[in-house]
Amino acid sequence: MHTRFKQLTIVCLLAASSLAFAADWAQGSSDWKSLPEVKRSKPALYLTPQQAHEMKIKDKSGVALFDIRTRAEAMYVGWPGDADALVPYVEHQEIMTDWDDKRSMYQLEPNQDFVTEIERRLKEKGLGKDATIILMCRSGDRSARAQDRLHDAGYTKVYGVPEGFEGDMAKEGPNTGRRAVNGWKNANLPWTYKLDKAKMYFTR
Repeated sequence: MHTRFKQLTIVCLLAASSLAFAADWAQGSSDWKSLPEVKRSKPALYLTPQQAHEMKIKDKSGVALFDIRTRAEAMYVGWPGDADALVPYVEHQEIMTDWDDKRSMYQLEPNQDFVTEIERRLKEKGLGKDATIILMCRSGDRSARAQDRLHDAGYTKVYGVPEGFEGDMAKEGPNTGRRAVNGWKNANLPWTYKLDKAKMYFTR
């Protein structure tokens, strides 16, 4: 019952955060005190996409960068070439039969393997709970929730990228409704459509 309650809480938080826009957050901004509520986490450790990229490049073996979006997002939208692995925080059903009316999309469910998969990937790199971890989702809300989850599991240096991989939606102008405000892709940082099977997520 407790596990089911936690699952519902996570889904509700995701649904609520998807209704909020943060298009006022300028690309490359690091004024974290002004960070929209949906992108805030308990650890309060944040990086711009550029900072995350630089941190990873400077210490490839000591810094772990995880793309925590769904497998479909990585496959169809592309993913950061610097990432150590794709570890979805939430996932679509294997056969997508349920619809989320609030978000106007197929329903997402918490990935019960998230923490254990992060732990497994870190062990492969010879890293533990004190390692520097960077999480990136689409636009910063999921990464904030994932930061909290890892923080509660004892990880001490978990950073989020509030701009995310795709960035926020523009509220006005020719790009209205498109994710063109900020984000990893819009900053022209390394990304690719080519997936590395060894870095992809598979249920175990």
